[in-house]
Amino acid sequence: MAQPKLNPQQESAVRYLDGPLLVLAGAGSGKTGVITRKIAYLIQRGYTGDRIAAVTFTNKAAREMKQRASKLVSREDARGLTVSTFHSLGLQMIRAEHQTLGYKSRFSIFDAEDGDKLLADLIGRDVEQRKIARFTISGWKSALIDPAQALASAEGADQPIARAYGEYQRRLKAYNAVDFDDLLSLPVQLLRDDPAARERWQNRFRYLLVDEYQDTNVAQYELLRLLAGGRAAFTVVGDDDQSIYAWRGARPGNIADLSRDFPHLKVIKLEQNYRSVGNVLSAANRLIQSNQRAYEKTLWSAMGQGDRIRILACADEAGEAERVVSEISAHRLRTGNKLGGYAVLYRGNFQSRAFEKAMRERNMAYRVSGGRSFFERSEIRDLAAYLRLLTNTDDDAAFLRVVNLPRRELGPATLETLAHYAGQRHRSLFDAARGIGLTGGINDRAGRRLEEFVDWAENLAALGESTPVRKLVTQLITDIGYRDWLRDTAANQRAGRKRLENVDEFLGWLGHVEENEDGTPRSLDDVVRRLSLMDFASQSEKDIENQVHLLTLHAAKGLEFDHVFLVGMEEGLLPHHACLDDEKIEEERRLLYVGITRARKTLALSYARQRRRGGENSDTTPSRFLEELPRDEIDWPQAGGKRDIKAEAEHGRGQLAALKAMLGSEPTP
Repeated sequence: MAQPKLNPQQESAVRYLDGPLLVLAGAGSGKTGVITRKIAYLIQRGYTGDRIAAVTFTNKAAREMKQRASKLVSREDARGLTVSTFHSLGLQMIRAEHQTLGYKSRFSIFDAEDGDKLLADLIGRDVEQRKIARFTISGWKSALIDPAQALASAEGADQPIARAYGEYQRRLKAYNAVDFDDLLSLPVQLLRDDPAARERWQNRFRYLLVDEYQDTNVAQYELLRLLAGGRAAFTVVGDDDQSIYAWRGARPGNIADLSRDFPHLKVIKLEQNYRSVGNVLSAANRLIQSNQRAYEKTLWSAMGQGDRIRILACADEAGEAERVVSEISAHRLRTGNKLGGYAVLYRGNFQSRAFEKAMRERNMAYRVSGGRSFFERSEIRDLAAYLRLLTNTDDDAAFLRVVNLPRRELGPATLETLAHYAGQRHRSLFDAARGIGLTGGINDRAGRRLEEFVDWAENLAALGESTPVRKLVTQLITDIGYRDWLRDTAANQRAGRKRLENVDEFLGWLGHVEENEDGTPRSLDDVVRRLSLMDFASQSEKDIENQVHLLTLHAAKGLEFDHVFLVGMEEGLLPHHACLDDEKIEEERRLLYVGITRARKTLALSYARQRRRGGENSDTTPSRFLEELPRDEIDWPQAGGKRDIKAEAEHGRGQLAALKAMLGSEPTP
């Protein structure tokens, strides 16, 4: 299939190789196409695939980029090409340099739950305190602040967290484990401290490409800077107007910092939008002008002006939901569109409830995005923990999760004694469980069960050296009687069936990933690492085109829909009441900008005059952002707060006409 022709600015971005390049890519401007075309162009100009790295933020985006690149270059030319997330790239570096960094080859990756359990020993059992500690430590790591620096600068409530941070890192190292933030901070530490390693990796990647650059944090920026080195052969693509992740460490200022650290930086703007009609872009352009920006840009479209943007004033949140659902129903009846073309976007997840209720009452199919990941389900985490332990017996978190699952009659007192013994001798729980030196507190029966568990796990790990991973896990499930245990412990038969279906789906996933792309088998270690980085969505994609999308503005980033309803446009919701200072207001404005630019054809924004808070209805104020839209290009018939009886009657007549048309009768004049 012929590739669409690039516009002049896209063509320039693809062909520029004379120095560092920043591509300011507005929403819907074809940035992914530029990156994939540039990969092909680099190979055409003599770069080998194994010397090119393209980095983005999600596994989904990396997969899409790799698929698109594979259509432009041959398999031979693409051999060794790195297309990955920042975390996957960091993992690749740690695996290659584990000895330099002081780790054994089979290290574990702690997820949020593992880290939370570790912090519970250091901070205490209070859930909120652990949450704050985990968030604070993650922020320090993302900003490349080590435990000593954190302790020196911490004040007030941060001081005990800073003390825990140092012990947290020591324990991770003792377990031969890293957490997700370490996947970025450790490679930066390596490149900063080891000139030989820095030279190795700068030679390993001769050209770097970064997507969604506006979402980089301090650690990601520093990783790019150190990998690029003096050669500065890179292209970063981003849009500071869409930087909406400051709460997780993203720095829109990284775009401005590029010109400081790389004085010869070239900037190319992609301003032609291929997604939205003109009125949508006019609203987005006018809104974002109120922000301070490093570079000005104005989106434009060759798709015509389209329908005017509408603002819907509603009585309360129930009325808002009814109005939006009614609008979707009437529009769909008039046009015959599928429900998947409609999206309702909101600031907070709690706002979905009223819309779900209204859609259920009308038998309108919908899907709420952002559900729990398939890989976060308890039965999948159980099996993943078993696999982690088979590849790294120092992983105490994995040991504690599975040693008594299913039940092996090992009580808390037994495990506490084991932990005390292991701690005194600086050994892992797995090694200590052999029973050597265990005296008092553990009876013979418990000691035998521990030794049986260790022997079984070692035999299974040995089997894993030569057995396909799916077959190995099938054997594991049989050995421990896991299916029967899931049935016996399920709340009801339906829940039990669902848990067993999840296990079967997991086995199917293992079957897909147990081979490399060239057909060679992946080791158990490789599969476990891949599992640790998964972001597999739990909700089914089946029949997605016949379901209205309900999702937060943050979750909508990167998506697009024909018809968008932006709801809850009130002070305190958007902008959020916690984000009313100057810097945070700018991010709230960028968040709305992202929401507006998700719309291809039509856009409506709604607010409620009253909203329930603390069990009572309270009057609201329309969002300040509504006043920043181009008033001469939007319809706001109820701006004065009065009901527009004529507009409401016309809306009702339109619905009736559409319904009668669908039923095959003529509307009454």
